[in-house]
Amino acid sequence: MKLIVRFSFFLLLVFSFNLSAQSVDEVLEEADKYVAEFNNQKALDLLLEAEKQFPDNYQILWRISRSHIDIAEHLPDKTSAQKDEQERLYKEALEYADRSVKLAPDQAITYVRKAIANGRIALFEGVFSAIGTVKDVKADCEKAIQLGNGGNYVQALAHYVLGRTHMKVCEKAYLVRLPLGLGWGDMDESIRLLETAVKLRPNFRMFYLDLAKAYIEEKEWAKARETLLKIEKAPVVDEDDDQFLAESKQLLEKTKNK
Repeated sequence: MKLIVRFSFFLLLVFSFNLSAQSVDEVLEEADKYVAEFNNQKALDLLLEAEKQFPDNYQILWRISRSHIDIAEHLPDKTSAQKDEQERLYKEALEYADRSVKLAPDQAITYVRKAIANGRIALFEGVFSAIGTVKDVKADCEKAIQLGNGGNYVQALAHYVLGRTHMKVCEKAYLVRLPLGLGWGDMDESIRLLETAVKLRPNFRMFYLDLAKAYIEEKEWAKARETLLKIEKAPVVDEDDDQFLAESKQLLEKTKNK
């Protein structure tokens, strides 16, 4: 009788585990669907509810970080209150990403989301006013690339964020940034990383745009124009894609006689 009870209890545990795992998968699928529809607030609300039931699930945590970033990026950013809210969201995004790293230090996506959150904070504060944060972005991207997992898009993001970080650092002259510990910034490396991002995730307007900007910075006009022309042909997959297209047309106009 005891053996039957124990076996029944074991089956109940297995069933409960499978039910929980299935529920998490369903939540993640639904949240990703909302993100694909650019419904960032709905995705965040769903994930925050899921966190209450599964507080130590790294996949929920990094997605909450992503939603905070997506919402913050699209605030009007005009009033002091809106800027405060933007900063709060970026910092919460970092906290969630950091928790996901601690729970899954072997997963590249956790480092990528942490790098993105830190990158937004650095841009918000000013890259050369947030030097430690910029260095963290570099370290987390390099760790994600070293791990090499997560699929092409995750690795493309890691290369893109690191390439863009090199480009931002290079906005100041080498001798100015060298004493700040930012002498590692390199435009050749930026272009290499951005080209890799494009290869890993082709037809993505954001990647094309920043690669074109890097080419322009290095006065590689033909490559810049060729890359900018690809943006119009790329499908709309990001809520900022119309903005990227408009910017690409402006850059094409500026470089047409170069």
